[in-house]
Amino acid sequence: MKIDELAWGGDGLLPVVVQDARDGRVLTLAYANREALERTLAEKTTYLYSRAREALWRKGETSGNGQALVGVDYDCDADALLYRVIPSGPACHTGSATCFSERLLGGEPQATPGAFRRAVEHLRTTIAARRSASPETSYTSKLLAGGVDRIGKKIGEEATEVVIAAKNGSSDELTRESADLLYHLFVLLEERGVDVDEVGEELLRRAK
Repeated sequence: MKIDELAWGGDGLLPVVVQDARDGRVLTLAYANREALERTLAEKTTYLYSRAREALWRKGETSGNGQALVGVDYDCDADALLYRVIPSGPACHTGSATCFSERLLGGEPQATPGAFRRAVEHLRTTIAARRSASPETSYTSKLLAGGVDRIGKKIGEEATEVVIAAKNGSSDELTRESADLLYHLFVLLEERGVDVDEVGEELLRRAK
């Protein structure tokens, strides 16, 4: 289907659902005109149309929280769009990851879906960037400079603390200590030049 064949409304707009391509979370609901959609497709970043300002705008142009486009879908009636994106920061102007952070029904909020995946990606890029930092100002850089022996010692300590936390029966403590252990493990993988995706592939191989 071509852009002109979409069922544009009388105002020349289509509603746009913006979705995190990594975990399926709905980030926001907005609108796009033809130009916004054309620029989104051409530049592979989110463009929308502000009905309040009556103007085109690019997500992140003022906040810096842009959205890299993965794909665009349209619904069965061709009168609504779905932008699948990878955000570089919060989607909402309030600083929340998603504009849909309030709840009318559904009980207590659960852990954010996909949070582990996003944390792994953040750790991978942050730890790699710390290689060039000064060991005097960066704990990660100091660990990397110490090599396998220094990092391995910390992993041993953190693994013990994870077990102690589990025996103490505190979920919060176990969560914190597990995060410490995983962080140091990722630093070791970076020091040895092993990408976390290689570990992921091995886990998937075993799952089969």
